[in-house]
Amino acid sequence: MPEDILINITPFETRAVVVEQGAVQELHIERSIQRGFVGNIYLGKVARVLPGMQSAFIDIGQERAAFVHISDLRQNRTERLNGSNPTPIEKLLFEGQSLIVQVTKDPLGTKGARVSTQVSIAGRMLVYLPFDPHIGVSQRIEDEALRISLREKIEALNSPDEKGGFIVRTQAEQASDEELRADCEYLRKLWSIIQQRLRTQPCPSTLYTDLDLTQRVLRDMVTPETHNIIVDSRTVTQQMKEWAEIYTPSVLDRIQLYTGTRPLFDTVHVDEEISRALSRRVDLKSGGYLIIDQTEALTTVDVNTGGYVGGRNFGDTIFKTNLEAAGTIARQLRLRNLGGIIVLDFIDMDNDEHRQSVLNELQTALSKDRTRITVSNFSQLGLVEMTRKRTRESLNNLLCEPCPTCQSRGSVKTSRTICYDILREVLREARQFNPKEFRVLASQEVVDLFLEEESEHLAQTGDFIGKPISLEVDPQHAQEQYDIILF
Repeated sequence: MPEDILINITPFETRAVVVEQGAVQELHIERSIQRGFVGNIYLGKVARVLPGMQSAFIDIGQERAAFVHISDLRQNRTERLNGSNPTPIEKLLFEGQSLIVQVTKDPLGTKGARVSTQVSIAGRMLVYLPFDPHIGVSQRIEDEALRISLREKIEALNSPDEKGGFIVRTQAEQASDEELRADCEYLRKLWSIIQQRLRTQPCPSTLYTDLDLTQRVLRDMVTPETHNIIVDSRTVTQQMKEWAEIYTPSVLDRIQLYTGTRPLFDTVHVDEEISRALSRRVDLKSGGYLIIDQTEALTTVDVNTGGYVGGRNFGDTIFKTNLEAAGTIARQLRLRNLGGIIVLDFIDMDNDEHRQSVLNELQTALSKDRTRITVSNFSQLGLVEMTRKRTRESLNNLLCEPCPTCQSRGSVKTSRTICYDILREVLREARQFNPKEFRVLASQEVVDLFLEEESEHLAQTGDFIGKPISLEVDPQHAQEQYDIILF
């Protein structure tokens, strides 16, 4: 299905969206002071080895040390391919050791970046593996004859004198021999530059920084279905064309400057889509809705019929709601960039054919996603468990922060609960001090409740401590906030 990529440029932020049939399918945001680290290559220093966890912390010059697991060491991968037991990490790494590592996951929450010693450098058509002689082909290329042909072409380009191997990307399906050769030479030259920096720079230091968002769009996001790449900055449009002319000439004619008077992202209502993507509830066109809850451990998606009663019977209503939900879930996962373990709670269906149809619809919708995904069948509890590779922060984590009022609980104490907290605090203060008066500063809702339903309890507390308790509304206070002033 044809799609467009829209890129909005500001001095502080670059945003790119994939639009299909007028609807935003995917959103990428890169802030000038918050650029991600995925793909960056560092000369790091082993800060600490943890034999009990078979992992280590690596100082790469960032605020938090990076984390590497035994499975991320290329020595371990070689041993696994040979069928032998992995060497313990304490025999491979030691404190103070210099190590070339590449970031595979950005820092998330309180965790540092995750890194690997299996370095790879992505081009438009190929991924170069400088430490691995393996030649592979993307699993998304399903034609076996084409897979064999592409592998033979890369083997011909990869002379015995050259070290390293390649993975053929999906974009290489329609690539010419010249394009493959150019990509191969570019990646080898880039690795040569990295090796020169390795010999001259101190430890820790940055050896290679991945492309910025506009360049990654040209390298990774453009597909044969991409119709136009529309940019609202004349300068960036020219820069992208110059970059594409060298590295991705096949997409050069699709890059266009937006000249309309209306803001580019307003034409497809991107800001409204972002607002909806930050909400727990997602409404379906049929009248049903989804509830999406993101936690540190996993993400849950609950499907509800809501006001939809359009089926011939209850079974048809559920089936149609679940079918619509499957497509919407796939879109929301891409739009929100949700990763890790995801549990889908579709409405219970007794018909096995309906279950399989919903699962097929989900897998078809997910096939458009560029991120690696695994999906299981319905469990005995009627749940679908899936995983989506997590490399960057989700949209919510990128744009939002914990609520200062509810401390990220997703709820706040009731006004009555706050009233009782205040009365207990007054009693506690009365035992320690002997003021003439207690004055309570609180929100309008709490003060109103004290003056009405809780007035008797307020008077009883004042009589018990033998001191007057006055009330004052502070419009700056949220419902859970209050102060007690002693006079």
